[in-house]
This record gives sequence, C-alpha cells and structure tokens, in this order.
Amino acid sequence: MHMADALISPAVGGTMWAVTVGTAAYSIKKIQDDIDEKKIPLMGVMGAFVFAAQMINFTIPATGSSGHLGGGLLLAILLGPYAGFLTMASILIIQALFFADGGLLALGCNIFNMGFYTCFIVYPLIYKRIMRKGYSATHIFIGAMVSAIIGLQLGAFSVVIETLLSGKTELPFTTFVMLMQPIHLAIGIVEGLVTAAVVGFVYNNFPEVIEKAALNQALGDIFIKKLLLAIVVVTVLTGGVLSWFASAYPDGLEWSMLKTSGKEELEIPNGIHQVLEKIQEKSAFLPDYSFKTDKEESEETWPAVSSGTTVSGLIGGLMTLILAATTGFVVYKLKKRKKANAA
Repeated sequence: MHMADALISPAVGGTMWAVTVGTAAYSIKKIQDDIDEKKIPLMGVMGAFVFAAQMINFTIPATGSSGHLGGGLLLAILLGPYAGFLTMASILIIQALFFADGGLLALGCNIFNMGFYTCFIVYPLIYKRIMRKGYSATHIFIGAMVSAIIGLQLGAFSVVIETLLSGKTELPFTTFVMLMQPIHLAIGIVEGLVTAAVVGFVYNNFPEVIEKAALNQALGDIFIKKLLLAIVVVTVLTGGVLSWFASAYPDGLEWSMLKTSGKEELEIPNGIHQVLEKIQEKSAFLPDYSFKTDKEESEETWPAVSSGTTVSGLIGGLMTLILAATTGFVVYKLKKRKKANAA
C-alpha cells in the first residue's frame, strides 16, 4: 500500500508530511519515558524484519492481486506505539529513497497510513483492550486478527480519501473505495495470522518484552540477546531467500487502480512531482528491489533477478536496522541529557 507521488497533489502531500513530522516529534518526546539501551537494537532488528517481510507479496486467490504485510501493529506490540511509529518511518524512508518503493511526496501519506492507525488507534484502543482479559493463545489470535484488519481498513480508506482530496478524477471515490476495502480485508486477514504467530512466539519465550511495551516501560534487565538473534536469522532468510518467491501480481492498491482506471500507475504531473521523481531516480540504486540492469534486459533470467532481490533484501534490511537503531540511540542520548540537565 505504498502510494506513488502521482496519486496525490502537492497540497495533500505537504499536509501529510506536516502531520507525520508532528506525529514523529510527539513520538520522540514520549518514547523518552521507556527507551533504554536494550530497546535500541530491538528497534533496529524489528525494522529490518518488517522491511524484509514487506518484500514478500502473497497472492490473493481468485483475484489476480497480491498483498504484503504492513507490520505496524507488530512493531507497536513489540516496541510500544512510539518506538513502533518511529521504526515504521525508518522503514518507509529507506524504501522510498533507495528502492523507489513509494513516492517522496507521498512519503508522509505512507508513514501515516501504515504507522499512525496501527500504532495509535488499533493498538491502544483494540488490541490492548482485548489483552486486558489476559494473554493467551486465543486472545493473542483474536487481538491480532481484529486489530490487523481494522488497521488495514483505515489505512486503505485513507488512501482513497487522499486521492479524492488530490482531485484524481481517474479514481472516482465510489468505485475506488469499493475495490480498495474488500481487497485489503483479505490482506488484513493474512496480516493478522502472521502477527498472531510472531506475537505468540515472542510471548511464549520472552513475555516481558511484550508486557513492558504495553506498559510503556524500559526493558531493564530483561535478557533479549536470543530474541535479537532469532529475529536477525529470520530476517536474513526472509529478505535473502523467501523474497525470491514474491507474487508477481499487482498489490492491492495497484490492482484497485487497474480495475478503476485501467492503469496500475497514473501519469506524473509536471512541477514538483517530476523534480522529486528525478531525485528518487538518482537516490534509488536498487529500484523495485532489483538491479537497474535487470530493467533494461527484457529476457532476464530468474536467478539473476533473484540475486538483485537478495541483495535488496539484505542491504535494505541492514540500512533499515542502522536508521531505526540510530533513531533510538539519538532519542536515548536526548533522554540522558535531559536527565543530566534536570539534575
């Protein structure tokens, strides 16, 4: 559900950039209450894992469409809403700048659509309320499923509203929304299943991580090296190998656009859109998670394309890990400086 710049107007894009920056600033302020030296690497490896997971598009049967995990809910459950939002922002920044996945003008929209609803709406208002009944396999499953579905529905609806406010007449509201919501319902079900599986594993082996995140508390003396190692191993396998088998079908947004307008992509307007496109062309060294030479060779073989995908998964995961961890480190230093000044 990564929006391209062609889908939005400069006014909508600028407004959503402002809203997202404000939300990030709020998160930086609030995360100072619960960040410590152990949450920093956890932010990094979870960011890398979600980056890799988003590369795997899975086919939606009988539709000719595909979907991929968003990961915002999972980040909120394991890191807390504030660290989760900042980590999602790190993922989407890396994707837009270096892999041309989502536009630069639309980056504020994408961070908001995929991070705000999951971290600040469904996680505290739905997931945590269900968990008040006690952590169990059943409650984790129900909480993950309901929250993932509602979060994705809100995100998909926001995409429709943003295109409407941008005056995209190629995507009439009624037709577009009637396609976007059902296809993202199917994607939300898969996201709920995966989220429940991951959260169930973490809770069974490292319950304090999830409990501390729910209480907005620092991890303290919890031993998480095994958890970090497990996430790293799964991330390498996901981004380096499983990403080869991603579905070639258009994702839910592209499929909805195709059914509505007859095109998976809209024409890029002149002005700021083309300026940002040129910037992205220069910064994206692995566009669409493949080598640029792969795009130029019409008869590229599957192993060569897979090598580009593998490199993208590993390098992108590492870059996301560094950015997310650096964000956490900077906030942690700000917290220590604030305490020192107060003392």
